[in-house]
Amino acid sequence: MDLDSGENGKVDCTMNENLPFKLKSTSSNFFSLLTDNDLDRERASEYNITVTCSDEGVPSLSSSVTLTLQISDVNDNAPFFERSSYEAYIVENNTPGLSIFTVKAGDPDWNQNARVSYILEDSSVNGVPVSSYVSVSADSGVIHAVRSFDYEQIKDFHFRVKAQDGGSPPLSSNVSVKILIQDQNDNAPQVLYPVQTGGSLVAEMVPRSAEVGYLVTKVVAVDVDSGQNAWLSYKLQKATDRALFEVGLQNGEIRTIRQVTDKDAVKQRLTVVVEDNGQPSRSATVNVNVAVADSFPEVLSELTDFTQDKEYNDNLTFYLVLALAVVSFLFITCLVVIISVKTHRWRQSRILYQSNLPVIPYYPPRYSDTLGTGTLPHVYNYEVCRTTDSRKSDCKFGRAGSQNVLIMEPSSTGTMQRIQSDKSILDEPDSPLEVC
Repeated sequence: MDLDSGENGKVDCTMNENLPFKLKSTSSNFFSLLTDNDLDRERASEYNITVTCSDEGVPSLSSSVTLTLQISDVNDNAPFFERSSYEAYIVENNTPGLSIFTVKAGDPDWNQNARVSYILEDSSVNGVPVSSYVSVSADSGVIHAVRSFDYEQIKDFHFRVKAQDGGSPPLSSNVSVKILIQDQNDNAPQVLYPVQTGGSLVAEMVPRSAEVGYLVTKVVAVDVDSGQNAWLSYKLQKATDRALFEVGLQNGEIRTIRQVTDKDAVKQRLTVVVEDNGQPSRSATVNVNVAVADSFPEVLSELTDFTQDKEYNDNLTFYLVLALAVVSFLFITCLVVIISVKTHRWRQSRILYQSNLPVIPYYPPRYSDTLGTGTLPHVYNYEVCRTTDSRKSDCKFGRAGSQNVLIMEPSSTGTMQRIQSDKSILDEPDSPLEVC
């Protein structure tokens, strides 16, 4: 408004340029600020608008005001990943729960609309849910290994991770992730030929006319690892005659290095070591039986020696251990039994020897003699018993005073008969009587 009148009181307002706004006069001295273009908070979240109002007087007078305009956010942007795809490596035989790598997504929106969560999309790897292989942290995007990986079973796999914001409705985007398993030298070489059998015997024939460089056989081995972990080398570890054979370092071929003579033994045994190039290296051994002869009947008897030697070596340790276990068991058992018997006898001996209980004789009831005309007025009955180890007991012993024994027959007329025995039971020195 302008307090002047006429031309001096007419007011016109303008604003600074290059802004997505415009001023529109709605009535006398009233102006509206309108948007002149779409607003994007992600490009400009705040505007400072300066409005200048001038009159039409001469000279023209003016005044200005600055308006601060803040743009509120709407969820119009989906999260975006830093890369179009990810690729990560992990060494096999890892510890479950190991952190592999991190995916990262941003959102240009503000506040809740820019809060990103990470979700592992449902998929399968070789028919198994991908969630059993890896997991992703919802807040940080860190991908962890759920299980220990085996390069020989799975070398790589793919899955997708979704980034979703917290807007309403939420917006999301996803990215492809590839995990590659790195090999470790965790497998020893496997010998395919010659086959090591338990019962049967395989022997290679070498004629006595064989020249230098004669190919006896070839050791064939494989390693399921990859790279340098699967590079194999062959070495001759032991041989009956090391001056007769050699093994190719790379191909495993066994050849003669001199002329075969009649003095060479028919039975030859070679031990070949197959070693990989891993760190640390792993190896396998194979025994190769070679028969130096011109015909099969010549070596038939020698072949049985191969088998007998092998069976002897396989069973010798078992029999030695079994014999040692049996002897130890019998010795311990006998020792325990002897100690138990000795302890039991000692306890019984101490109980009988240290007993302080008085000996109370037992007198049976009297009986009158049958006819009353005998020389003995009464008859006494005594109970005689024998005990083991009687000499150590507290019982009293007695011996017969003479070799005469009086026996009274019930059918007699009262006359006591005296019987004299040269070998009475009571006269035996080892037959004491115990009065209880």
